[in-house]
Amino acid sequence: MFNTIMFVVQILFAVLGVYQLFLTFFGWRRKKEDLSHAPKKSFALLVAAHNEEQVVGALIENLQKMKYPRELFDIFVICDNCSDGTVEVVKSYEGVYACVRENPAQRGKGYAVEWMLKELWKMPKSYDGVAIFDADNLVATDFLQYMNNDLINGHQVIQGYLDTKNPNDSWVSSANAINYWFCNRLWQLPRTNLGLANFLGGTGMCFDAKLLQEMGWGATSLVEDLEFTVRCIKKGIYPKFNFEAKVFDEKPITFQASARQRLRWMQGHFDVTRKYMLPLLWQGIKERSWTKIDAALYVFNAYNYLAGFFIAAIIWGDIILSGGDNVTSVYNLLPIWLSIPYMAYILVQIPLSMYLAKVSWKLYLRIPTFLLFTLSWWPITVHAFFTQNNKKWSHTQHTRVIRLEEVQSKQL
Repeated sequence: MFNTIMFVVQILFAVLGVYQLFLTFFGWRRKKEDLSHAPKKSFALLVAAHNEEQVVGALIENLQKMKYPRELFDIFVICDNCSDGTVEVVKSYEGVYACVRENPAQRGKGYAVEWMLKELWKMPKSYDGVAIFDADNLVATDFLQYMNNDLINGHQVIQGYLDTKNPNDSWVSSANAINYWFCNRLWQLPRTNLGLANFLGGTGMCFDAKLLQEMGWGATSLVEDLEFTVRCIKKGIYPKFNFEAKVFDEKPITFQASARQRLRWMQGHFDVTRKYMLPLLWQGIKERSWTKIDAALYVFNAYNYLAGFFIAAIIWGDIILSGGDNVTSVYNLLPIWLSIPYMAYILVQIPLSMYLAKVSWKLYLRIPTFLLFTLSWWPITVHAFFTQNNKKWSHTQHTRVIRLEEVQSKQL
């Protein structure tokens, strides 16, 4: 009986894995985004900052150099529960608004953004779009041009291309960078090419201001980006991924900091899955909307990681203890002409996504440590599952002061 249950579970998760693998083929082709519209839309640029005095100045200077009419955008820095010099740094820049929030009982970016939007709607000046960044980011100077184009073309929620500004700092930051390149090219872009919904990444996001006023933010979980994504998709509003609008994020350089960050993500992911996955799946089935079904399967990914860990542990445990006589592995039943190409493509996805991203050849040497980094998701996911009721937000410290010119010169 146990073997039968295990076999059915393996089939279920193998089908989900094959589906995602199938999608990646649609990320090989990329149509370049056009800039057919002149600057017209006005933007409020919101920067979420908690104790970011070391890095927020570089982002402000970066945003002030945007290739977009200065009268069409304003910069608001949300100084959220800061105990350092963040407020003073922000105030030192002319024309930048330091919006100070003090609420120790409600910590986290979701609460900060919700508060800032309410403050924004009270202001006499109105905006067509709202873009959100993290204080450690750097933003391509043509970002607003692409957002202007997308808003004029009718898109209400847009996610920019998330890259890493410090891929060479350590094996951990390079692993995060590889993960970004993979997700951008073989997770996000395929959904764009197939007309499915994309997913917000927490920063480099742009929203139609009227939509935010109508919906409210309402996303205060540990993964506010995923929560808002699901709320949009349930309403039939499908976020769009703009491959050309680049944002560079600072990634942790130590394994401990990365593990803490990923634990928070997975705790929030389980929370969102529990609340939204089944209603979204059922809505997709009733409406015969593959877009909503695909989104529900994406939200279910936290359980894919969890199931993958337990399935692997049981199969390898059985092999070690009894030579594999008690549990049947579904992969052992595949004919060799199918299993070899299948496994080969799984392995080639990472170097393929790096090749398509045109990264330095030196970063290919980090692939072995990336695989180790990937395996570390399993214990983190198990821990997150048993602590998913934790709602305490943890801050990732940022100290890497890099200018946009440095990042772009290294890419070239």
